[in-house]
Amino acid sequence: MRILLPTGAATEEIVKRAAAVVDAEVVVTGKIASFLTPHMLHGLITKGKYDMVIVPGMCTASFGQVEHDTGVPVYRGPRHAADLALILPLLGSVALSRTVAADDFLAAKKADDASKRLNEMEKSAECNFLARGTKIGGTSRMKVLAEVMDAHLREGICDVVEHYFAAGADIVDLGFGFDAVPADVTRVFSQLKGIDRMLAVDTQEPDLIRAALCRADLVLSLQERNIPEVGNEIAEAGAAAVVVPGESSLTKNLALAKKAGIACIIADPLLQPVGSGLVTSLKNFKKSAYPLFFGAGNVTELIDADSVGVNALLAGMAMEVGAAVIFTSEHSDKTAGSVSEMRRATEMMALAKDRPYPKDLGIDLLVLKEKRRRREPPVEYETITAAKKMPDGITYDPKGNFRIGIADGQIIASINGKAVRGKRWQDVLHTLLSHNDVSLLDHAGYLGRELYKAELAIRYGRSFEQDGEF
Repeated sequence: MRILLPTGAATEEIVKRAAAVVDAEVVVTGKIASFLTPHMLHGLITKGKYDMVIVPGMCTASFGQVEHDTGVPVYRGPRHAADLALILPLLGSVALSRTVAADDFLAAKKADDASKRLNEMEKSAECNFLARGTKIGGTSRMKVLAEVMDAHLREGICDVVEHYFAAGADIVDLGFGFDAVPADVTRVFSQLKGIDRMLAVDTQEPDLIRAALCRADLVLSLQERNIPEVGNEIAEAGAAAVVVPGESSLTKNLALAKKAGIACIIADPLLQPVGSGLVTSLKNFKKSAYPLFFGAGNVTELIDADSVGVNALLAGMAMEVGAAVIFTSEHSDKTAGSVSEMRRATEMMALAKDRPYPKDLGIDLLVLKEKRRRREPPVEYETITAAKKMPDGITYDPKGNFRIGIADGQIIASINGKAVRGKRWQDVLHTLLSHNDVSLLDHAGYLGRELYKAELAIRYGRSFEQDGEF
């Protein structure tokens, strides 16, 4: 199969090295590869005999008419020439897109394949028990349990619970502090009656547990103090329970729960935070007749490190010890997003079961760092001028000043009582310019910087301060 690879002078050598593994002709069409036009490509194709053309992914032109006229299919290559070496060896096994850059297209396809595989695996998985349609234990995927602390004090509890489910939680756990009374528990669960998903109650007080049994699918946490008082009622309600060690050992408390008639039991050996016995506590996670509960949230909350990597590593530990349920929380700003992070981490571990490492799975938890850095050719120039310091004095735009902020996951830019709202900085800037609200070039540059900072703040869950550093 003969392939035509149009490229620019700046990337010629990179493309030639990548093309060495296939039957391809590399043709330089100008200085910049993305400036290729349909007319230029038509002329190149008619000069040779090709079975396929792969144009640079950065090209913005449409080549549909060229393909129609020449009969030669035209596909999009990667956006960066450095990635072509990864794409060309795959041509016999994957199809490229005519409209989407190859790296984006293949990444999306790999992610879609991973999602389908996860669904198939979960559908065929065996489990220890089912709770409101959710498989627990066995060969099923590790389930993510998200905690809502002091649920009786939270406003809009229904929205909070729905948010956690949308973020990837399989179970939402409603915690009730010592100031809660049975009426609080009844009220909270009644507000959630329209949510047909697995809900848990988190309290060791028998009266609060009783109040939750009208709806709770899972009870956290039982031990020797409360099992004798409420164990039989949990069994009669058909709820599952997480059993922990107390003054008595976990083994003894599990036996108590079983004797009380509770059929669906999860064992929690209690994971300790870093510095308080994390490694030592892992030895208690042994193979058991019961599914295991892994309290990762306590570790993530009690370490000042980005939650993404911490959650991925804890999910890996949980997978190795055979945990069925992994607990996470978003009690602090630094752990915001932990529910979605932990869901992705558990999916990665499910896909990694037949691999030696959780990598190259089609999905990942890379947020700020790249898997591999692209080595693009250097910028070319004939003359260069050192940048001059921007004057301290500000020339204000006669059109007025903007106030920029973020709300509900969108960028807000307001001026003179009117505002523009959008998710992408370039859309907001384009609209502001089209409204004739900007008259100075340096003001337009300033707005571009601040709007992009706002988009980054939304993307990475950070706070935004106009004129401040990101």
